[in-house]
Amino acid sequence: MKKSVLKAVLTLLLSSTASAETVYVTLEKDNALAVIDPIAGVLVKTVPIGQRPRGIALGQDNKFLYVATSDDNTIKIIDADTLSETARLPSGEDPETFALNPDNTRLFVSNEDDSLVTVIDVATRQAIKQIPVGVEPEGIAVSPDNHWLISTSETTNMVHWIDTKSLTITDNTLVDPRPRAATFSADSKQLWVTSEMAGTLTVLDTDTRQIIKKIQFKVPGVTADTIQPVGVVIDKDRRWGYVALGPANRVAVVDAQTFAIEKYLLVGQRVWNLAFSPDQQRLYTTNGLSSDISIIDLNSHKVTRSIAVGRNPWGVVARP
Repeated sequence: MKKSVLKAVLTLLLSSTASAETVYVTLEKDNALAVIDPIAGVLVKTVPIGQRPRGIALGQDNKFLYVATSDDNTIKIIDADTLSETARLPSGEDPETFALNPDNTRLFVSNEDDSLVTVIDVATRQAIKQIPVGVEPEGIAVSPDNHWLISTSETTNMVHWIDTKSLTITDNTLVDPRPRAATFSADSKQLWVTSEMAGTLTVLDTDTRQIIKKIQFKVPGVTADTIQPVGVVIDKDRRWGYVALGPANRVAVVDAQTFAIEKYLLVGQRVWNLAFSPDQQRLYTTNGLSSDISIIDLNSHKVTRSIAVGRNPWGVVARP
């Protein structure tokens, strides 16, 4: 086969693969779910989803979406193709953030008003336990090795380490004021926690549950009170981490080996949450006050475009 023909075929195949990607965004004020083609850069459709949708996750098999509709006091299971509701999970009151374990057999919900974490068996769709934690639990994450479930309490300023087998708290780590989001590295060796009021990121060692590093964010020309870290993600190779800085309208790019801040990327207004594309070539941000998402190219660390999606975009996931 001639090189020119081979190149054309490869280009077509790559284009077909890329165009299959779909991004889903919860719209808190529109009570809806936005469906986006990020390659074409267009909003495909918006569908009603329930009252005040916030947290969202994609199931392991990419067939189902899990969406916390906070004012409905439930987590809905949505068919990712048809966008129809297939089931509801008993989340407790006002669910906002939640996490699935690696094999998607259990789902863990932060119940902020009740200082609890609700444990749900996904197969039976039953709540099997409620774990008392600190005041105003917010961030929640399960380690990829399925050893740890962590909950961050905004008022207690703690990370609670919960053993996934016994479902009991085995350790607590004090962090900076108002911890919001948390994520584990892919190797389960580190936990990164953002602190909204302190303007910091805390990196913890999961073996010792001790602090490795605290990173203070300082954006030139931006006042300290507007630097409010919320969403955080780490790439699969633990090369880079990315932190949404809220009203600072920036995403911080952090070297995950040295913990140096590489740069700050200007995105939309009040950037809230982040999600990688399935191939981790792009990063998607929800910008609550500008009602759009930003797309960041992760090879160049540059913002390539923004897409209007609807009022108060909150949670985001990408599906291949």
